[in-house]
Amino acid sequence: GYRFLRTAKGKLLKLVRPKSKQKLRASLRKPTKRSNKWGMKAIIEDINPTLRGWYGYFKHAHPSELVELDKWVRMRLRSILRKRHKGKGRGRGLDHMKWPNIYFAELGLFSLEAAKVKELSLRIGVKY
Repeated sequence: GYRFLRTAKGKLLKLVRPKSKQKLRASLRKPTKRSNKWGMKAIIEDINPTLRGWYGYFKHAHPSELVELDKWVRMRLRSILRKRHKGKGRGRGLDHMKWPNIYFAELGLFSLEAAKVKELSLRIGVKY
């Protein structure tokens, strides 16, 4: 679940427990393995339900937690693409230029950060 942290100003932050993040990462490691033979669209379709379900439970967490996990997922996907283009190492550095975030959004990757922004914008637009 969640862990709570009180800031110096007294505000209460809702954060994701490290063990919960580890569990999500463990469940995404197999489908995002670098030697995965599936196409990128199939990989994304495979991991999207996990990301949606995880977001459904942790949508009240601080946005920075979601951004961190989004970055990690995209890094795993860039690693697959890098290996397929005969590169070595993880998906970092100039790989962000070759495969920007919008590339994955166009393929249908569920973004935790985008879902949070959408939810907040809907909440602001609603009159009480």
